[in-house]
Amino acid sequence: MSRDGRIRYKVEVDKGVLTSNFERRGWLRTGDDDWNFFWTNAWTAKMMFSPETPMRLSDHQIINHFPNHHELTRKDCMVKNVKRYRKDNEKNGAIYNSEGETVADYVPLTYSLPSDYALFIEEYKKTNSLWIVKPANRAQGKGIFIVTKLGQITKWAKQKWLQGDSGSAKEQYIISKYIEDPLLVGGKKFDLRLYVLVTSYRPLRAYIHKEGFARFCTVPYNTDVGDLDNLFVHLTNVAVQKQGEDYNDKHGSKWNTNNLRLYLESTLGREKCEGLFNTIHFIVIHSLRACQSIITNDRHCFELYGYDLLVDSSLRPWLIEVNASPSLAFTTAADRVLKSTVISDTIDIVVPPNMADGERLYKEHRTWSVNDLPLNGFQVLCDDTSEREFTESRQRQGSAQQQRERK
Repeated sequence: MSRDGRIRYKVEVDKGVLTSNFERRGWLRTGDDDWNFFWTNAWTAKMMFSPETPMRLSDHQIINHFPNHHELTRKDCMVKNVKRYRKDNEKNGAIYNSEGETVADYVPLTYSLPSDYALFIEEYKKTNSLWIVKPANRAQGKGIFIVTKLGQITKWAKQKWLQGDSGSAKEQYIISKYIEDPLLVGGKKFDLRLYVLVTSYRPLRAYIHKEGFARFCTVPYNTDVGDLDNLFVHLTNVAVQKQGEDYNDKHGSKWNTNNLRLYLESTLGREKCEGLFNTIHFIVIHSLRACQSIITNDRHCFELYGYDLLVDSSLRPWLIEVNASPSLAFTTAADRVLKSTVISDTIDIVVPPNMADGERLYKEHRTWSVNDLPLNGFQVLCDDTSEREFTESRQRQGSAQQQRERK
């Protein structure tokens, strides 16, 4: 703490929506290791928790990543974990929704490359589908391309990995079945970015924010062979779309989720729209549960994830990826307000009241009763603490009733 008891913060991601939030609260910026709140990038967080790192965090320090967040945020790891979750819990009815589906059923069929190359080739020969290749650990649409012919991927694979080389030391990729029939608005493809806050994995405590946005392509959607390499048709990433001639600086090719919901309700009906977002909540909850046992549940950590989902023409959502460091850069005034609000609401939940006085430590606060937390724009998505307390209460009541009956 500073001498006057104010919280000291440190940032490596120097974005205005972060620093403005910290400064409004009267926090002091530091470049040293005497910080209380550190908003850093995923790589630095990973190194800080490495066994080779001599640094150990005190009870008065909070950081914005879990040590092995990559189990959810690397594309190949996320796919591996949701598949394992389904396999390990196939007899557990709690992992299924009312349609008898698990979270793995809402992830496009995906293979890791180069390890699953032979399996992919076998699957490819069974279908006449489009596939999309992505680096497992890159963002902003970098290195992505659509596969239309088998020869295209075999030639690319030979260039990437020498024959007989396992590729273990080389960049990993995934190849997924391309969703060819996305839901369109105004003839254009879009995806959803939603913000999910996790303060604990065991017990699981997760929140989802009401503010999110739909990101639109700037060119009308089609699957003509001549346009399959046109990123402005197929990739919704802002980093890609803002390079196009049709990009609109005023709205940034985005709608907030409230506007999208109003549109969907007016065109498809409220019941279908509610069903879509209920399914999205199911996907988010069980993607977190899929990693619950393997994420290092460090008492200093929280994470604000950026979930990316695509909706197809049948109103079925697909989980595309989960981002450990969702972009805090803004392209419009509305974008700045939205992201600033999400960060402010995150801090309100994460930072204990009177933290500067040491009255409540984060290790206790992160699973504190949600009734005592300022949720603002967040809603509780999953709270194992409350469920556990409810179960224990029922067990105590049952035990007391049995004792009375024996008397």
